[in-house]
Amino acid sequence: MKMKLAVLFVAGLLSASPFAFSQDAAGADKSQDQDKDQKSTMGNPVKKAAETTAKDTAKGAKVAAKDTEKAADKTGEATEKAAKATGHATKVAAKDTAKGAETVGKDTEKGAKVVGKDTEKAAVKTGEVTEKAAKKTGTAVKKGAEETGHEVKKGAEKTEDAVK
Repeated sequence: MKMKLAVLFVAGLLSASPFAFSQDAAGADKSQDQDKDQKSTMGNPVKKAAETTAKDTAKGAKVAAKDTEKAADKTGEATEKAAKATGHATKVAAKDTAKGAETVGKDTEKGAKVVGKDTEKAAVKTGEVTEKAAKKTGTAVKKGAEETGHEVKKGAEKTEDAVK
């Protein structure tokens, strides 16, 4: 930022100096017009102002070029450093992501094992309960069938006795 301001200041100074010298040259021309018979020993002030302006402009251009070159070098180095830092950060993020995915995979596997064990326990308990219920149901059916069989047998005996 300071570099830009310095370049702008130098450019403004160089732009303003020809205007200032031309104002002085105009005043010098008037004095020459008044003293037409006398020759000035200083030479043409406009020409001198133009030469001075040209020299100042050349110096300013050289300074501005050097400053611009320095700024470009610094910008290039800063960009390179930033790119390296970004690359490093990307590698770190990728490693962290890989570790996170691995941890999630392990946690999921552990969870699946726990769920599998719990499901197995529940299935065993359900099987035991179902077996007990089936035994009770079978016993009840057997008892009912025996009672029905006795009643049928009694009824058949009664019918047989009635037929005799």
